[in-house]
Amino acid sequence: MIERPYWIGRVLGGWKKRPVVWLAGVRRAGKTTIARMLPGARYVNCDLPSAARHLEDPELFFGAQRPKSIIVLDEVHRLPDPSRVLKIAADEYPGLRILATGSSTLAATRKFRDALTGRKAVVSLLPVLWPECIDEFGVRDLDRRLLRGGLPEALLGTTRDESFYAEWMDSYYARDIQELFGIRHRAGFLDLLRLMLRQSGGLADYSALARECDVNRLTVKAHLEAMGIAYALFAVPPFHGGSRREIVRRPKVYGFDTGFVAFARGWNEIRDEDRGLLWEHLVLDVLRASTEGEGLHFWRDKSDREIDFVVRRRGGIDAVECKINPDRFEPGAIEVFRKLYPRGRNFVVCPGVDEPYDRRMGKLIVRIVGCRELMKSL
Repeated sequence: MIERPYWIGRVLGGWKKRPVVWLAGVRRAGKTTIARMLPGARYVNCDLPSAARHLEDPELFFGAQRPKSIIVLDEVHRLPDPSRVLKIAADEYPGLRILATGSSTLAATRKFRDALTGRKAVVSLLPVLWPECIDEFGVRDLDRRLLRGGLPEALLGTTRDESFYAEWMDSYYARDIQELFGIRHRAGFLDLLRLMLRQSGGLADYSALARECDVNRLTVKAHLEAMGIAYALFAVPPFHGGSRREIVRRPKVYGFDTGFVAFARGWNEIRDEDRGLLWEHLVLDVLRASTEGEGLHFWRDKSDREIDFVVRRRGGIDAVECKINPDRFEPGAIEVFRKLYPRGRNFVVCPGVDEPYDRRMGKLIVRIVGCRELMKSL
């Protein structure tokens, strides 16, 4: 079993704040593996009918546990009333530490009548981060990570198996989308998901998507919302501080994993022109892990000058550019951005940088970093 110390640390840190930690993420991302790594935990697989019987009377179940025990409720959304079980655990047995896992955000799904506000800490498990690839998984081949993606089974397989991605998408619809949201139009939903994966990293245009998928605009919005809640897509909103020349409305939408983006685009190998876009996805994963998505944006003006990501923080606004080769970085967009927002750091994130360094580019100081250093800096 491959250790995942970063994510174990995130779970343990969550319990310092709340009695319930919600470990969320797409299926087969490794939630169960991480849950089973917790020492001394009682593991309950809520997929099993016996789990529902044990938790029919939550007071009896939790009351029988030792104080300060760790209880794992894996796939807790399979229970008939999961929010009731978690609410009783948090309110009546605060000495217990509960780890609940699921394939969607807890709120906004019809299975959960209570969002457990103030009772839970959320840890969003992402596909294997690039620093994890190198340190824990022993995968140093960037193209392998980009082409296969970061779900452990696909990443570590002896060969790239395209049936894995097709089967995953069918399972995602049947076990997450249909059950949690009641969306019945399988073909239309999966067609839209494949289209969003092919367009990953681009601006979302609901009207254009509706025309291409032959559904109405409201259906597109509802399907995209479900995909976001169930972690298949992540929307990065535009940053704007009042300038009339800034893009202010349409978000950039990213597929959750580079392997599925490559699969949807029909790529069997990574070409030079593909590498930059997919690297942007890996940097986004690191930013999401470090910020939980809070304060994370992109920036673009009406002259099409763009910064891949900007991170709003108390000390200013950090600019983050993603480059395979730092020598090909052009500072023009950041120069314009800094005239509007002078406070903040400038990062260029590259895959081959083990030791960060600074470069002076005109009036700018730009820090060239790898993903590991970027995580430490945020």
